[in-house]
Amino acid sequence: MELTWLLSGIAVWFAAGSALSAYARRRTGSGVVEYFLAGRGIGGVVSALTYSATTYSAFMMVGLVGLTYKSGAAAIGFELTYLLGTVVLLSVFGPRFWAAGRRFDLVSPGELLSLRYGDKRVGGAAAALCLVMLLPYAAVQLMGIGYLLNTLSGGGLPFAMGVLLAAGIAFAYSWWAGMRSVAWTDALQSGIMLVASVLLVLFLQTRMLPGGLGGALTARPELLRATWSFPLFLGLALPWAFFAVTNPQVVQRLYIPKDPASLRRMVLLFAAFGLAYTLLCGYLGLAAGVALPGLANPDGAMPELLSRVPGPLALVVALSIMAAAVSTLNSIVLTLSSQVGRDLARALSPSMGDARELAWGKGAIPVITLACIAFALARPGLIAVLSAMASGGLLVQLPAVTGAFFWRRGTRAGALASLLGGAAVVGALSAAGWKPLGHWPGIWGLAVATGLYVGVSLLTRPDPGAAAFHDGVEEDLKVHFGL
Repeated sequence: MELTWLLSGIAVWFAAGSALSAYARRRTGSGVVEYFLAGRGIGGVVSALTYSATTYSAFMMVGLVGLTYKSGAAAIGFELTYLLGTVVLLSVFGPRFWAAGRRFDLVSPGELLSLRYGDKRVGGAAAALCLVMLLPYAAVQLMGIGYLLNTLSGGGLPFAMGVLLAAGIAFAYSWWAGMRSVAWTDALQSGIMLVASVLLVLFLQTRMLPGGLGGALTARPELLRATWSFPLFLGLALPWAFFAVTNPQVVQRLYIPKDPASLRRMVLLFAAFGLAYTLLCGYLGLAAGVALPGLANPDGAMPELLSRVPGPLALVVALSIMAAAVSTLNSIVLTLSSQVGRDLARALSPSMGDARELAWGKGAIPVITLACIAFALARPGLIAVLSAMASGGLLVQLPAVTGAFFWRRGTRAGALASLLGGAAVVGALSAAGWKPLGHWPGIWGLAVATGLYVGVSLLTRPDPGAAAFHDGVEEDLKVHFGL
């Protein structure tokens, strides 16, 4: 692809996003809640689109396509398991996070844990865990864009320039007007993601597979067989199945819908978007498996497809991949910065006012962005280990989060022990490359975290504030949701 066309397309996309961001800035008031949660006033449609764009990173159009190319329909089953788990969890936990956020004026996911367990160390531990796990994951988004732009430009755009370009766009969207800017630009980017995948599927169906995918698959029936072992499926699917309650960038989005109707609409529209996008990307992986057999690197399936389609279509798809990565990156950066302000800085200085907390949070945005750039440009092997740890490491929060809403007997000591002990197990097993009994580190981390949470909680004194937290949330659930 000509470098001029590629840069022009990026410029048009960035200009459209910048216009939305500028409008968002004019609509954004002062204060931490306005900046990080858009004043808790986002409607259902935009809430659904920002949730979708945040959730579905460049993994879908590159990783899922490659995974489906390599292992067939089993990869689609893995992704649908995530979607089903997410919709169920949003239906159960969504109203509770929303109600707790409103009643207790919560900003970050970690703050909820600090409040429920009566100890800021719990929220601080969760925030630190998220920083360690999500920084490398965010950096991988930049690396993916750097490689993509370098490949599409035929080497005309260096890897480092692609990384800096993507980081600059993500920084602009997140820093300029906070959540309102990120949510509105995410809405634009989710639209690009969906339209691009539909156009590419239509082209493949009519031009590269004129007989249809179903008929073409008769040549490679193995793509329709379940080829994954149970430990592989469990190791990949379980962390993603609980993504909705363990990843702070999506949990924070449960605070932003303006009313219960908007929250319900968010869940329904996200389910529709997720199903459509998953099936489209799965189709692309199967189509690539039929049309382009024998690729040495499955992750090269999408770039290879793009090399065989008309330039304008390739550009739109490339922009959709970049949009997916940027939307995930700026959401992570914004949420982590809110955790720095609320769960770390304010926890260390309880007398800190709103203005200083906001300054800490906004000041963390360029620091976190630069850290992601440094990781991406260094390209060390450590990133691969840390990225693999991310989903499993975040999964160890599940017992403390679940207990926060559903087990009054859970204690601060139990929550801290589960977070620290579970994370230590995931880190040690991931670094050593061990999979005891064939199961992935995240599975063992969750098992240890659950055991520690229950065992230590039963051995320690219940927290005095737990009843007030539960009673307040349950009262608001009855008032707003009829639960």
